[in-house]
Amino acid sequence: MAREFDHIRNIGISAHIDSGKTTLTERILFYTGRIHAIHEVRGKDGVGATMDSMDLEREKGITIASACTYAEWKDNVINIIDTPGHVDFTIEVERSLRVLDGAVLVLCGVSGVQSQSITVDRQMKRYNVPRIAFVNKLDRSGADPFNVANQLCEKLGHNAVPMQIPIGLEDQLKGVVDLITMKSFLFQGENGEDVIEGEIPADLADQAEEKREEMLDALSVFSDDLTELILMEEEIPVDMLKDIVREATLSMDLTPVFMGSAYKNVGVQKLLDAVSDYLPSPYDVENVALDIENDEAEIVLDTDTSKPFVGYVFKLEDGAYGQLNYMRVYQGSLKKGETMFNMTNRKKHNVGRLIRMHSDQAEDIDVANAGDIVAVFGIDCATGTTFTDNKLRVNMTSMHVPDPVIDMKIEPVSKDSSKNLSKGLNRFMKEDPTFRVRFDEESGETVLSGMGELHLEVYIERLKREYNCELEVGQPQVAYRESISIPADFDYTHKKQSGGSGQYGRIQGTMEPLEEEEYEFGDEIKGGNIPKEYIPSVDKGFQICMKEGSLIGFPITGVKMTLKDGAFHAVDSSDQAFQSAGIGGFRQAYQLAKPVILEPLMKVEIETPTEFQGSVVGNISSRRGIIVGTMEEDQFSKITADVPLSEMFGYVGDLRSLTQGKAEYTMEFSKYAPVPRNVEEDLIAKYADRKK
Repeated sequence: MAREFDHIRNIGISAHIDSGKTTLTERILFYTGRIHAIHEVRGKDGVGATMDSMDLEREKGITIASACTYAEWKDNVINIIDTPGHVDFTIEVERSLRVLDGAVLVLCGVSGVQSQSITVDRQMKRYNVPRIAFVNKLDRSGADPFNVANQLCEKLGHNAVPMQIPIGLEDQLKGVVDLITMKSFLFQGENGEDVIEGEIPADLADQAEEKREEMLDALSVFSDDLTELILMEEEIPVDMLKDIVREATLSMDLTPVFMGSAYKNVGVQKLLDAVSDYLPSPYDVENVALDIENDEAEIVLDTDTSKPFVGYVFKLEDGAYGQLNYMRVYQGSLKKGETMFNMTNRKKHNVGRLIRMHSDQAEDIDVANAGDIVAVFGIDCATGTTFTDNKLRVNMTSMHVPDPVIDMKIEPVSKDSSKNLSKGLNRFMKEDPTFRVRFDEESGETVLSGMGELHLEVYIERLKREYNCELEVGQPQVAYRESISIPADFDYTHKKQSGGSGQYGRIQGTMEPLEEEEYEFGDEIKGGNIPKEYIPSVDKGFQICMKEGSLIGFPITGVKMTLKDGAFHAVDSSDQAFQSAGIGGFRQAYQLAKPVILEPLMKVEIETPTEFQGSVVGNISSRRGIIVGTMEEDQFSKITADVPLSEMFGYVGDLRSLTQGKAEYTMEFSKYAPVPRNVEEDLIAKYADRKK
């Protein structure tokens, strides 16, 4: 029996940079009648792709902010979020996947699974998002969709099964053969809008039969009935195959692979059919909230309009008419004019205007139901806020926010710029949790922190354009960290006697290295040697010290502090005394725990013509890089390396000159690792000079 919201699909389109996500979304909008002309990402008509609504996106030919739209295909409503492929904007992918039910993983038919495809896939696994794969760019020289399907299995551990074979490849690409219906589909007309169904071309009959057998073999694992029909060599109903593929896709045991070329208008309509057939409706996904009034016990939310309303704001934008909040409705419904409550600060808000977004254009609606992705105007809140109608007091689980790895100092040139600067920075910090700002009191400069050079460059450019800020920009700085290498004990007494009541607090315990977490506090006090009310004060003292290490003044990470014993004074002990004892005890142990400086290591993936491989590897080694792997394919080499971020500034220019501009690279944060001794000595000496 069909349910009320079975026809809704909330999907994201995610991939490595330059795999054709935005081009694919543009085609989807065209075929579903949302737009009436196709514009390219780097189009000569100067319009740019619909989903790249920011001038900067059009100039750079990349997607910076995830964009929302909805389209109708046959009987289904598809809410689509086009996400950036560039790792610097990884938070856009995180927040989109947090609210999506399913995803299309786009892969380049030539390059296959690339570094950012791996990151995106890891993010999809984190949020249990079922996906189908689309092998794009089959019109390009060297395209091989079956090799890409193998890479999905080998590199990402997917059970990837092709559902189609291409009719022609490279400049001969015309259509696809559907292995479920065993029909051919050609895409004709000026923009591929005419889909011609027919019989399989004779020269592809054997390949189609062979690939269908492989597909049936893979699907038979999920169905005894199918196995029986195969053994009996009986006709297999199309609906039965579709049901099996859907079930296996939803349980994430199968990744169906579809093929085509968005740019050449081949295969997109069949991909839309697959989105409708195989990706989840809001009913197929379990969404969990935490009950605020019952010790954060988990509650499963239902896609049901009769139940209390729960919505989650996953993205903010400051538009011309005030703050725009993108919201996913998980349960119940929200009508224009109703009141909703912010579960973080308990404030109530009246919903004045409800809209459905189409890139940067708004369409007014009267009601948003469970499963919808909509936007609400003029409500002040942060990203990741849960709203309810106050009948339920719940919070949705938060999304993963990575820490910034790069800093840049900026200074406004004039007073006017200074006023506008704080407006712009406040807006960007609210919109993007990975963009941080702090004021350096020693130098009087504003320090921006972000996920990479491009991330900060984009925000600086936006400050100049959108807020008329004239800025002086410093060199990018690496966000180092400090940590410890061995355990150490502390035994510290804070004692102060100066007229009136004194201060007294004694603490004993251990400081130990911690691998996964940034900081952990343990309390093993027995027999009330330190009263319970003072223990949080000791913890607070420790945490104050974590903000700044003694080697180069960067935050400390990876430390476990355990409080084991201590003493107090009936009159002179206080919160302040034990906080000061915490600070003293931490510093005492830190000196003994052999502190080290950690630097961010980046995972760098370079694709270069094989003739330049030697010089590219040599250059990476000269940057303290460690080669993790190399792979050769058709005169091209793929080199993967771990390289310190501090050595990667200006790399793009070097790579171009080494390879006559023919190589490309991508870079993403991998982990923090200790710096070599000579680098550590240099950093400590520079820090000492700055402090003089």
